[in-house]
Amino acid sequence: MAKREGSPWTGVGVVALKEISDHLASARMRVLEWLIVLTAAAALYGAFRDIRSATAQDPFVFLRLFTLAQPPMPSFAAMLGFLIPLVAIGLGFDAVNGEYNRRTMSRILSQPIYRDALLLGKFLAGLATLAICLLCLWLLVMGAGLMLLGVPPGPQELARSLLFLFIALMYAGVWLAVSMLFSVLFRSAATSALVALGLWLFMTLLWPLLAGALAQAIAPPDLASQLLGQPSLATLQWTQGLQRLSPNQLFSEAMVAVLSPDTRALGPVFLDQLEGAVMGAPLALGQSVQIVWPQAVGLIAGAIVLYAAAYVAFQRQEVRA
Repeated sequence: MAKREGSPWTGVGVVALKEISDHLASARMRVLEWLIVLTAAAALYGAFRDIRSATAQDPFVFLRLFTLAQPPMPSFAAMLGFLIPLVAIGLGFDAVNGEYNRRTMSRILSQPIYRDALLLGKFLAGLATLAICLLCLWLLVMGAGLMLLGVPPGPQELARSLLFLFIALMYAGVWLAVSMLFSVLFRSAATSALVALGLWLFMTLLWPLLAGALAQAIAPPDLASQLLGQPSLATLQWTQGLQRLSPNQLFSEAMVAVLSPDTRALGPVFLDQLEGAVMGAPLALGQSVQIVWPQAVGLIAGAIVLYAAAYVAFQRQEVRA
């Protein structure tokens, strides 16, 4: 086998900058941006009306902008959990097969650039575009809070909201990697988009229901639990473990732990864990990070594994002129 000359990552920056400029200037991105802004504005409108009356009493009033829901509208953070996958899939569903369909893949790879740099550059460009969108949206929320509430955010609120922004970006990276994987596996852009959207709907809507049924089959409730009409501890643990295979579940749990300082656990709580705890007292940022650390690592690991699968599949594909 011939040995490759030079670094396989040569040209990553060029590909990334070109893809970022294409993303930011595309009509598709304009539609996705307006979808997020308008939906977020609707979620924030109801939150502002309820928050104004609690400004003096609530030490984490800015965090309520992200978590407060006004039925029938969900909270701003829950809305992001629904919209971020759509934007990520919209950016990555034709990242690779679009080059095949335009018959430009052979021209790109005929240049002094390896497939490694091409795929990584496209992934980093999509992640950077998502980071720009999320950062702009975060700045809009914080600026609107300053103008309408009239109080600045505290250091704790600022740090927690930035941590939430980072977790949201990792959540977006998972779905970007999913869309790029299907873009490698399927030559049709429409097929890759439909499969990615179908997987997102399955993991968001159907998997939480199936996880409970699978948990009861794996760990049936014991007699005492059946008499009480409650699931057993083993069933609850299996249900939670299976639900955490969904990126949406990991993001939801991380959102609760970061944006709600009084959250002390993300699963079954035993009485010995409550000894010495002052109920209602907020946790320090470091303690909340310890709670949310498994979810954050799970999202990062999921993005890496999915990108690695797309990388292996792309390396094994034949490129013809």
